[in-house]
Amino acid sequence: MEMIDINEKTGFSPEFMPRILRVKPEYKVPLICMEPGQEIKPHQSGTGVFYVVSGKGVMTVEGKEFEVGPGKMVFVEKGESRGLKATSERLVAFAVHMG
Repeated sequence: MEMIDINEKTGFSPEFMPRILRVKPEYKVPLICMEPGQEIKPHQSGTGVFYVVSGKGVMTVEGKEFEVGPGKMVFVEKGESRGLKATSERLVAFAVHMG
């Protein structure tokens, strides 16, 4: 068992770089901390679950844009294109990537 305090791990930088909270062969859990305007360009990957902790952004899945904010969870299937951009304020989210 491991307990992680996301507030202690949250940090922002001039260039976006995810902070990996945990990684195992079967999954990876990055913490996403973005300044307004920073983004993860749309790309394909394995199954992913994204949860927004704070801030506002736009999630792009298969070319369709969805506004996301605190408490929103997005499920993306393996092979589907996904991207994320912070909009008007800092965005904090985490993801669980599987396969």
